[in-house]
Amino acid sequence: MFGNPMEIALLAGAAILLFGGNKIKDVARGLGSAKKEFAIGQAEADIAAERTRAEARALAEANAANATAATAAPTIVAPVTPTEPVTPHS
Repeated sequence: MFGNPMEIALLAGAAILLFGGNKIKDVARGLGSAKKEFAIGQAEADIAAERTRAEARALAEANAANATAATAAPTIVAPVTPTEPVTPHS
């Protein structure tokens, strides 16, 4: 952006003359607060995204387990035939 140190010094001096030292301090303090708030918001968003990914991963694993159980071979039970005729007791 600015390659020459003389240009940077000239711009800084002009900013101090135009705005005053106190105003520049207030602007710098405000920028620092904004940066801190942005970092906090970004960390909260990262935590929320990780929580969502974990929930989606758990749901996918549960669905996969259910699909595996549903496709397993069913157990076939042969009908039971009595060897003697059944008569009611009276």
